[in-house]
This record gives sequence, structure tokens and C-alpha cells, in this order.
Amino acid sequence: MAVPCDAHIDLLKTHKSSLIDAYAIRNNSTALRQVLATVLPYFLLFSLAIASTQVSYGLTALLTLVLMLFVLRVFVLMHDCGHNCLFASPRLNSIVGFALGVMCGVPQYVWSKHHDYHHATNGNWDKYRGPLTVKSVDEYALLSDAQQRSYVRQRKLYMGPLAGLMYFIVNPRWTWLKGSIQWLNHVIRGKLADPQRSVKDLAASFSTGYWKNAREYWHMAANNLVLISILTLVGMQVGFVATLAIYVVAVSLAGAIGIILFSIQHNFDGAHAATNEEWDYYESALYGTSFLQLPAWLNWFTADIAYHHIHHLSARIPNYQLAACHREYQQLFTVVPRLGLADVSHSMQYILWDNHQQKLITVADFKALYGRGTDSESEHTVLSNLQPNWPEGGSLQGLAKQEA
Repeated sequence: MAVPCDAHIDLLKTHKSSLIDAYAIRNNSTALRQVLATVLPYFLLFSLAIASTQVSYGLTALLTLVLMLFVLRVFVLMHDCGHNCLFASPRLNSIVGFALGVMCGVPQYVWSKHHDYHHATNGNWDKYRGPLTVKSVDEYALLSDAQQRSYVRQRKLYMGPLAGLMYFIVNPRWTWLKGSIQWLNHVIRGKLADPQRSVKDLAASFSTGYWKNAREYWHMAANNLVLISILTLVGMQVGFVATLAIYVVAVSLAGAIGIILFSIQHNFDGAHAATNEEWDYYESALYGTSFLQLPAWLNWFTADIAYHHIHHLSARIPNYQLAACHREYQQLFTVVPRLGLADVSHSMQYILWDNHQQKLITVADFKALYGRGTDSESEHTVLSNLQPNWPEGGSLQGLAKQEA
């Protein structure tokens, strides 16, 4: 007989402290081995891919695909550094995290601050809508036919590479450049209006949605300047076209896989999707994350992030402790939803949050539940009790901006 939901949560609460004490243990030697086993093949494959352009484009494509897998692992290790759980030393996590962020195109410090918000609100769909910027049924009901089709299309699997391009390549550069120009314009205008006012004071008075403070800005600037400088130097030596093409393709494809994996870890049939009033941290850890059943080789390239229920129970547990933690405490996680690669396509259809029933649904579910007609109809029947509840984002551009 199945144990009631509240019993599972009570059991998890009872054992959480001992679980964390046993497995939130960081080891610098293990972390260093992981980094070297990732970074060295990354640079080797990058070099071989560039050299292969003189031999065979087919070989270049093959090497770039393998490089893409190492870019994916670079990103997950960077993610651990952001949680300060890869190395025992916060300084090492900061230094290595910055370097890994350059390698995958993501300003690590800024990204990690946004990602912390996801952990603090996982399962609370009033506050956080995931990388797909999921709309509520209220919001979706107010869209026109064309807007609904666009919303659905932007969340199709085949849009993954474009989403990866925007998230990892375009947006981190664009937001930094645009924000920097706005900041400079603010300072210049302020100085012209009041020559006695100091540049420091004018700079401090500037605000933008691209960063929260000076530290975030300088991390964005450092990431961009270092990455652009490295790509420029390499391009001057071996050719810009090959260098940029290989980097952009590998990072974009890795980003696509990362976004898809992240999405199905939280977007699936039966996922805990509560309002702010009904949200519970422990229920979210058990029912708002999935345990991905991945082949061993993909678990390696994703640094065991498939054990996402453990990671959301405590982000202090490093990736190299997740599997062992799950095995020892598996009795706590028998109710965690399990998904495999065959479930990816189905899970990616859960792109609407039914805030009235507090669950994720598909567009087909929406039409069946709320009486919406086909896309060809010019008028829509909307339940009278639906009220708008606007989130941030809601587009591919929103997806790209959310955590950059």
C-alpha cells in the first residue's frame, strides 16, 4: 500500500539533517580530477576540430559534437561552483567557476545568483516559471491565435539549438553591451547636466534590469572581455571562421541539451506546481523534480545532475556525492517521479501552468478543460473566473534573459 504524501514528507524532514551531514562533504582532490578530466579534453577537442577543417568537414562535425558534450559538463561543473559545493574552498569555487563560465560563455557569478532564486522557489509557479517561462492558463487564454501558435512553437524541441544560441552566446554579450552603453550614456548626461557631480556618484545612481550591483556588472564585463580576447587571439592564429563556428555550434547545442534536461526535471505530468500560498519546500523536492534515468555515459557528461531530487533537497551536496546519497536514502525517494529519455518529448508538452488546479498541463488539456476551440477560430470561449496573473518573460527572448 502506498504511503500517503504527508508521510513521505514527514520522513524526509526527519532524515534531512543526517543526509546532509553525511553527503554535503566537498573534496578538493575529487573536484580537481573532475575539472581536469573535463577541461583538458575540451581544449584538445577544440584544437582538433579546428585542425580538422583542413582535412574533412565531416570530421569537424564529429569532433564538434563530442566537444559539445564536454561543454555541457563544463556548464554543470560551473553550476556546482555557483552553489559553492564543487571545491571545499569558496575561493577555489569562485576562480574555477569564473574560468568554466568563460569556457561555456556564461558569466558564472551573475548566473548563479539568478539560479539561487530557482532553488528558493522550486515548485512555486507564482514566482518562478522555469527556463521555458511557462504561462498560466489565465495568460494563455488572453493570447490571440497567432500569439498562441508562436508560444507553442517557441517551446518545441527543434527550437532547442536556437534557445541555446540565445541563452549562451547572444544574450550574455548583448545584455552586457547594451547595459554598458546605457550606463555610459547615463554618466555623460548626468555630467553635462551637473558638472560638479562626481562620476562615481553618477555611476552609483544608475539602475538596470541587466545586473543588480557593481559586482555583478564587473563579473559580466570580465567574462565577456576574457572570452572575446581568447577567441580573437585564437582566430588570429588559426582563422576566425573556424574558431567562431566551432565554438558557437558546440556551445549552442550544449545549451539546447541543458535547457531541455533542466525543463523535464521540472516540467512533467504530475509535477508539483503550487501557488505561493500552497507551496511547500519538501513537497517540491519530492514531487516538483524528476529523477532522470539516463545512461551512464550521459550521467557522466551531466555530472549526475539527473539526481535532481537530491540536488534540490540540498544544493550543498556536490555532484560526486549525489548518486551515493540516493542509494543510501533511496527509501525516502520512492515517490519521486522517474523519467527517461523516451519521456522527453511528452514532458516538453507541459508548457502551461493551471493555477486553478495547481498543476502543469498541455495545450490539448487546456482546450479540453477550458473549452477553447481550434486555432482557426477567431473567437475564444474563456471561463469567466479566469483572471490574468502575469509572470516575467514568456518568449524565447525571455528564456534567454531569465538567468543570463
